[in-house]
Amino acid sequence: MVSFHISMTLSFYIFLCLSCLNSEAAVNFLYANCPSAGTTTYIRNSTYQRNLNFILSSLQSNSTVESGFYNLEVGQDPSDIVYGLFLCRGDVTQDICQECVNTAAGEIVLLCPDQKTALIVYDECTIRYSDRSFFSQWKMEFVLYTSNTSNVSTPDGFMALLENTTKGIAGQAANDQSGRKFATEEADFNSFPKFYTLAQCTTDLSVSSCYNCLQTAISYLPICCLGKPGGRVVLQSCNIRYELYPFYRITADPQDKKSIWIPLGASLSATLGLALFSAGGFFIWRRRNIQEDKEISQEVQLLDLVEGRFRNEYTSEDSGGEKGARSHKLIPSFQLHILHAATNHFSDENKLGKGGFGPVYKGTLADGKEIAIKRLSRTSHQGLVEFKNEVMSIARLQHRNLVRLLGCCLEKNEKLLVYEFMPNRSLDVFLFDPSMAAQLSWQKRFNIIKGIARGIMYLHEDSRLRIIHRDLKASNVLLDHEMNPKISDFGMARIFDGDQNQANTSRLVGTRGYMAPEYAREGLFSIKSDVFSFGVLLLEIISGQKNNGFHVSEHGESLLTFAWKLWSKGQGMELLDRHLAQSCVAAEVLKCIHIGLLCVQEDPAVRPSMTSVIVILESETIRLPRPTVPAFFVGRVIAEPTQPTSNDIICSVNDVTISKLSPR
Repeated sequence: MVSFHISMTLSFYIFLCLSCLNSEAAVNFLYANCPSAGTTTYIRNSTYQRNLNFILSSLQSNSTVESGFYNLEVGQDPSDIVYGLFLCRGDVTQDICQECVNTAAGEIVLLCPDQKTALIVYDECTIRYSDRSFFSQWKMEFVLYTSNTSNVSTPDGFMALLENTTKGIAGQAANDQSGRKFATEEADFNSFPKFYTLAQCTTDLSVSSCYNCLQTAISYLPICCLGKPGGRVVLQSCNIRYELYPFYRITADPQDKKSIWIPLGASLSATLGLALFSAGGFFIWRRRNIQEDKEISQEVQLLDLVEGRFRNEYTSEDSGGEKGARSHKLIPSFQLHILHAATNHFSDENKLGKGGFGPVYKGTLADGKEIAIKRLSRTSHQGLVEFKNEVMSIARLQHRNLVRLLGCCLEKNEKLLVYEFMPNRSLDVFLFDPSMAAQLSWQKRFNIIKGIARGIMYLHEDSRLRIIHRDLKASNVLLDHEMNPKISDFGMARIFDGDQNQANTSRLVGTRGYMAPEYAREGLFSIKSDVFSFGVLLLEIISGQKNNGFHVSEHGESLLTFAWKLWSKGQGMELLDRHLAQSCVAAEVLKCIHIGLLCVQEDPAVRPSMTSVIVILESETIRLPRPTVPAFFVGRVIAEPTQPTSNDIICSVNDVTISKLSPR
C-alpha cells in the first residue's frame, strides 16, 4: 500500500511536470515582413482598414478549426479587397494554435502599421494578408532562413543525408492524405546523430505547387545551413526545418500501442521515478533550446536590417524573386577584418570607454576616416535586444544633433556598431571634471542645450518614427570637433506607433537621477519622460553638478530641489557653475533654469513639450508659467513637509517675464 501511495505521488508530479511542458505555450516570434514601398500603405479609418480588421478578427475566431488553416477574402471594390490566411504548424494543439493566431493578429498591425501587405511568422503559426490574391499559389517573393551557430564534424556527409531526407519528406507533405500538407520524419544513421525534420505547406496549394515550394526551400539549405546541426527555411507558402532534437510533438503510432499491466509496488515506483527524472531533464533542456531559438530569431532580424536580406519588394513571378533581395539596405555592413585593422585588433590603446552595451573603440579606416565602434559585450544582459533596438531606432534617423550610424558588422559571433567619431568624447567628460569645465564657456553650454533640445524634438515630433530615448544623460551626449552635441546610445529607446502617447513596462531601464517619477515608480513612460531627463540635464549643464550624488545639506536633497529653492527665492544665479561667472548672460541663465524646473515637474501633463522648449530658448522675451515643486523621487526619497518652512519658500509669482539683458 505504501508503494502504491508513492507511485501515485510520483504520478502526480509527473503530471505536473508534463503540464509545465504543455504550459510553455508562450509562442515564439520569428519574423515580420513588411514591404516598405509607399504605394502599399492604406489610409487609416478607410474601408480597407475596416476590411483588414474584419479579416484579422475572422482569423482569430476560426483559429480552432481542426485543419489548422483558414483563409478568406473581404471586400467588393477591387481597391478595398483584403485577402488573409493563417497556418498553424501541423503538430500543435488547437489551444496553442489559437494562442498563436490571437497573438500574431495583434502584433502584425503593430509591426507593419498601415501596410496593405504583411506577413508575420511565429514558430507555431503564420499570418499573412494582402491587397492581392495569393490563395492556391506560391511565388518566390520572400525567404527567411536561420541556422544554429555550431557545426557538425563531417559537413559533406551530413548535408548529403539531409538532402535525401528533406526531399523525401517534401513528397510526404505534398501528398499528405489528411489534407494538412504536413509531414515529419526522424532520420537515424549509424555514422551520424539522429535528426528530426518537418515540412509543411499551406493547405490551399496543389500537390505539385506544394512540392515545388518545398524543393525551393530545400535548395536554400546549403546556403544558410551548410554543416549546421539545425536550421530552417521559410517561404510565404511553405517551410522546412531540421534539428538534432524533437522540436515538434511526436505522437505514437496506434499500431505500436499495447496494454501492459505492471504490478503495483516497487517496480512501478522505480519506473515512475525514472519518468519523473527524465521529464524534469527534458523540461530544462527544452527551455534552453527555446531560449537559443529566440536568440537565433533575433539574429535573423538583425541580418535583415543590416543586409536587407529578406526585406524584398513584392515582385512578379517572372522576376525570379531576386529583385530587391539585397538592394534595400537600412545600413551598410562592414567586414570584420576591416574593423580589426582599423582598431589594431581592438587593442586597449584604442579603447575610448565602456558602457552597458560593451566597450567602445576608436578606429581609423584605410582612407584615414576616423570611426567609433561599439562592441557587444559577451556579458551584456540585454545582448541582441539592445543591439537590435539601437539599429532599428537610429538606422533611418538623420539629424545634425543625433550621432550618425555608419553601419554594423555581424560576423563570427561579433556584433559591432560603427558610428561617426566624436573627437571631444562626451559631455560629462567636460562638465563634471573641474580641470575641464572651464573649456565650456556659457555660450558653448547654451549652444549645447539648444542642440540637445533640437535633437529630442526631432525624435519626438519630426522623425518618421516617434522615438522615446529613455536614457538621456550627459554621458550619452557626444561632442564633435566644434563642441556641437550629438545624442547617442539608443539601446534603451522605444518606438511609438502612430498616435501612441505612452506605454508602461515592468523592467526599468535607464539611469537613476534622470528617470521621471512616473517611470521610476510605475513603469510609465512617454515623450514627457524624456522631457524630464532633459530638465535634469539642463540643470546639470548650468550648475556643473551631477544630480546623482548631489549633496549640499544634511537633508540629502537633489539638485532639482536645490535649484527650485534658489529660484523661488530669486537667487537662481547662485546655481551657476563658478567657471561661468565671467562669460554668462544672466537672462539666458535664468531662462534655462526656469525651463529646467518646468521640465522636472512631478505631473508629466504640465511639463512642456520639446517644441515649446525650443520656442522658449529661441525667444528674446517670453512669459513663462510658474513651475511647481519638482519631483522629489529622483534617485532617493526625500520627505516632503506638509507646511512650508523657512527653507521651503513657495514662490507666489504666477508667471515670470524673462527679458533679454545685456551685461554691464
